[in-house]
Amino acid sequence: MIVLKTRHELGLLREANRIIAVILEEIADRIRPGVSTLELDQWAEARILELKGRPGFKGYNGFPATLCTSVNEEVVHGIPSPDRILQEGDIVGIDVGSIFQGYYGDGARTYAVGSVSPETEQLMSVCRESLEKGIAAAVVGNRISDISLAIDHYVRPKGFEIVRDLTGHGIGRQLHEEPQILNYDAGQKGPRIKTNMTLAIEPMITAGTWQVRTLDDQWTVVTADGSLAAHFEHTVAVTDNGPEILTRL
Repeated sequence: MIVLKTRHELGLLREANRIIAVILEEIADRIRPGVSTLELDQWAEARILELKGRPGFKGYNGFPATLCTSVNEEVVHGIPSPDRILQEGDIVGIDVGSIFQGYYGDGARTYAVGSVSPETEQLMSVCRESLEKGIAAAVVGNRISDISLAIDHYVRPKGFEIVRDLTGHGIGRQLHEEPQILNYDAGQKGPRIKTNMTLAIEPMITAGTWQVRTLDDQWTVVTADGSLAAHFEHTVAVTDNGPEILTRL
């Protein structure tokens, strides 16, 4: 069942996702060569608490950290570690969740570590722009599958692939609610988009195959061929005046 949010609930979701927006903006200055992913995680947890929230991912289904830190070929769910030191030319996807008065915030961004190649820049740019295309389709009267189509039709002509095993989702009192939001054209029509839906839209694209596998830690998802991956995510509220991006300052 897709839950339409009340005015009060939307207010709480705005605050939960404002915390995410602050984290994703401020962490950019901390991502540089020589920094461990654990250092980023420790900073993020302390900052979320300062902002009157709680980490949304830590303990979720047993996940051990505040951030998902996914480096290079890691698509999502990378576990922060003192031994994972960021290097010049890496890219790192930062996915972060928060809880504010019982409601979830969720967002992600992929960052360059120092200077990266033009090809890597293009991968990140296409993923970021595909998210904007998907958000633009999140309007009343469209279908959820129109979001999928918008992402797919932007990414594929650019020569990149879209991960199929992972999706966007509804969000509210639960981190993952209905509807499931595919990032590719599955040839199906989804439910109609209605006012006061709240959606976490999150394309994940690769420079190689769309296929992925999960590492022995049972969390980290990597590309099957070792190619680079990028991930961007916003949580949006559907309004009568179009999508409102809750994870943007």
